This record gives sequence, structure tokens and C-alpha cells, in this order.
Amino acid sequence: MAEKIFAPVSEREVTRAIVDGFARQFIEYVESDCLIIGGGPSGLMAGRDVALRGLKTLIVERNNYIGGGFWIGGYLMNKVTVREPGQKILEELGIPYAQVTPGLFVADGPHACSKLISSACDAGVKFANMTIFDDVILREGNRVCGAVVNWTPVQALPREITCVDPIALEARVVVDSTGHDACVVKKLEERGLLKTSGYGAMWVEQSEDLVVEHTGEAHPGLIVTGMAVATTYGLPRMGPTFGAMLLSGRKGAQIILKKMNKN
Repeated sequence: MAEKIFAPVSEREVTRAIVDGFARQFIEYVESDCLIIGGGPSGLMAGRDVALRGLKTLIVERNNYIGGGFWIGGYLMNKVTVREPGQKILEELGIPYAQVTPGLFVADGPHACSKLISSACDAGVKFANMTIFDDVILREGNRVCGAVVNWTPVQALPREITCVDPIALEARVVVDSTGHDACVVKKLEERGLLKTSGYGAMWVEQSEDLVVEHTGEAHPGLIVTGMAVATTYGLPRMGPTFGAMLLSGRKGAQIILKKMNKN
């Protein structure tokens, strides 16, 4: 028999390590400083920047992967474009890019997304994958103080057996970075607390500036970033260009840090 390379470890030890590690982290992050719903580029950028300043940050993502459209790019071709000055964040994250025309840059989606995810992880951001937003936690004055979540696969169960009670995650501030769906904002709209307009038709030159401009607190305790901003305020969509996603995430983080006296 050939000499063994790996340490002797049983299957039960592997299982215990996974369950114990997950449980310890989940218990710790039931209460966080910043709870971000949606792990796309704006959510990752916001999470990275606030975590770098020492805020306990959890990103909830409904899929089994992180990055949203930042990974797959435009038309499933794994290329993403960024307009000036978005390339400055690419440089900051160490993402290679090339200039196509003055003010327009292109990068590999998987490389860009991997670098952003890695940077968020290095900053201390934690993740809950396959976890879907279900509702908000509201306190005095209808302030958003957290989110109600459940396992994503629960949605696929037959209607008659979908009574799987969700759980709650508390936070000092919640971020809606769920893209066009604007899930958190839409839940507040269901409750009559605000009114959305839905995103408009594509107009790149208008949309990116407007998304960054309107990024901010849409309701007490709720910061909106990325394309959720477009849905909230009726702004044009932008397609596979991501500079505004990165800058919107950064602006959202700056607002959070200011609110928490961390700027």
C-alpha cells in the first residue's frame, strides 16, 4: 500500500467540523452591524468597505454563488464593462482591464468578481448562501432593524407543505442590494411605507449617474444600492456595465459609516 499523504480523518469529523463552524458563525451573526441583502457587485462593494472599518457585516444571498451578474457579464460572454471613473476601483482591487474607447474599459467577469469577493472576505464579510429574504423587522417609528429569512429551497416546496417558519436576523442597518427586484424595498411598499416606480428602459449614459446620485437611505434603517435604486426611483436600466454598481456600493458604505460615526 502506498504511503498515505493526508491526515487520518473520519467522515464524522468532517461533518462535525462543517456543522460546528457554520453554527458558530451563524449564531454570532444573528445580530450584526450591517446586514446586506443581495451579494451582487454593489452589495459586495458596500460590505467590503464597511467591514474594513470594523463593522460586523453579513451578506445574505439567495443563490448558491456570490457575485450576481458581475460574474457572467453581458449575454453570458463573461466580459464586463466599466465606464470612467469606475476603473479606479478595478485598480484598487487589482483587477486587470483594458481600455476599449476613451472612458470605456473591459475586464474578465470571473476575474473581476473573484477579486471583489476575495476582497470582501479579506475585509471580514461573512455570507449566508441559499438564504432568501422574506420580510423586514420593524421597530418604533417603522425603522428597519433587520430581516426575516428562510432557506431558498423552501420556495420550491408544494404549496401545501411550505409552512416552514423563517428566522430573523437583527442589524443596526440593512442594505437592499437585490438588483432590479428590490426585494426589501418592495416589502416596505407592500406594507404601505413607501412607493416605488419600477426601473425604466435602458439608457446607459443617464442610468449610471442617476443610480449613484440616488443611492442612500430610502427608509429609516434601509440603505438602497445598485439597481435596486433604479427600481425604487424609476431610473433607467444600464445593462452589463458595472461602474455604477461599484460606486453605488461605495457610496452606500460611506453613508453607513457616517451614520455610525465611523467615517
